[in-house]
Amino acid sequence: MLQTGLPRPCPFCDIVQKRPGSTKTIWEDDTLLAFRDRTPAAKEHLLIIPKRHIPTVKSLTREDYQLVLSMGQVGESLIQECALGSGSKFGFHTPPFNSVDHLHLHCFALPHMPAWKGLKYMERPSFNFVPLGTVLERLKP
Repeated sequence: MLQTGLPRPCPFCDIVQKRPGSTKTIWEDDTLLAFRDRTPAAKEHLLIIPKRHIPTVKSLTREDYQLVLSMGQVGESLIQECALGSGSKFGFHTPPFNSVDHLHLHCFALPHMPAWKGLKYMERPSFNFVPLGTVLERLKP
């Protein structure tokens, strides 16, 4: 049990630090890494995270534009490799709808499976899931 006032451990930082029992990564470089979502909502469902802890999409500044652009490029490349011929979707959950307070880009090879799981990832920029393109437009220098 966590004591009151102590920060909650970040499961994504555990993955970055390769702590025992953490999720296996499928790709990484100096600033980003990728892994499969533990509860996939599509034919393929990957998460791309920065190694640097950034709490949420709302914490991003214009200085993070290149980082977010790179996250999208990595996600698109990985989705193309593993999902021939299917559509794709990329985006971020916004607080309080994000499950982990460590920035992560959801990358989907469509269709959503089962279809009802797609409701959680509907592209409604003013609600709970913001498309990658919308975030990039907001951060554009």
